[in-house]
Amino acid sequence: MRKVFVMVLWVLAISLGIYLMSTPASVIAQNVPAKKVRIGVSIPAADHGWTAGVGWWAKRAMALYPDIEWSFATAATPEKQVADIEDMMNKGVDGLVILATESAPLTDVAERAHDRGIHIVNVDRGFLKPVADIFIEGDNKSFGRKSAQFMATKLNGKGNILILEGIPCTVNTDRVEAFKEVMKGYPNIKILASQPAMWNREKALQVTQNLLTQYANVDAIWASDDDMALGALQAIEEAGRTRDLWMFPGAGMKDVIKMVMDKNPMFPADITYPPSMIATGIQLSVSTLRDGNRPVISQFMPRHLMIDVELITPENAKGYYFPDSVY
Repeated sequence: MRKVFVMVLWVLAISLGIYLMSTPASVIAQNVPAKKVRIGVSIPAADHGWTAGVGWWAKRAMALYPDIEWSFATAATPEKQVADIEDMMNKGVDGLVILATESAPLTDVAERAHDRGIHIVNVDRGFLKPVADIFIEGDNKSFGRKSAQFMATKLNGKGNILILEGIPCTVNTDRVEAFKEVMKGYPNIKILASQPAMWNREKALQVTQNLLTQYANVDAIWASDDDMALGALQAIEEAGRTRDLWMFPGAGMKDVIKMVMDKNPMFPADITYPPSMIATGIQLSVSTLRDGNRPVISQFMPRHLMIDVELITPENAKGYYFPDSVY
């Protein structure tokens, strides 16, 4: 009985060998389940309108690729985001799409992921080291320059202004430095104060309340973000100073664009900064990884993509107003 069993195994082995030698590799591959590509998407929590837009666009983009095994997480703090990314790494992701809560605290974990060979697409807030395979950002220096130039022109080169800054990261640094560089050409425009309001409406309300108490003569505020502008607007209204000053916001929130379109004197203009850039990052990650040809496909991928920003005025605001949008 044992000899018969051994003989059967021998015949099966010979038959399998003949099959493998005679069957094209492509046919065999069709019968082997392909390993699912795993991609992690890590973004900030929706603590204001722009990041809510980021989450909305991210989910829409991921839904286009049900064949990808997605890991998706939002984080309110850098510590939570680092933990989320470490968890994704432990799950064996092939790629990461990261929009950092803050640049500096996320650089180390991104570098560790890069060293493991994980493909990284960095969106918006850059790392402090060149560890991303692809970096997508809005043109934040242009954002700062165009904002400053509009304000300087509207002020006729003379006046006192306040600046509300965002979260400490490359985005905020590029915007503020470019803004101040333009203002150097207008010696009669004085920057009274420049303080962080963290791209947060409530924080901007508090900061603006304090600044308006300190400074009686303010002509304009560079809010540098639509959410912060709405918080500052509340402070201005509560202080009864709506006739004294105006603001330049930023990012293209539908509520602010509507006020620009309606020629609200508080918001004479705005500037674009689309949260849909996260969807671009997801698309590039999928395109690079899904067919298993990363080394080849990477040759055709950009290392750095910069999205232009555009000035929104009452004359063109209708073209940027989408009332059904989440942001």
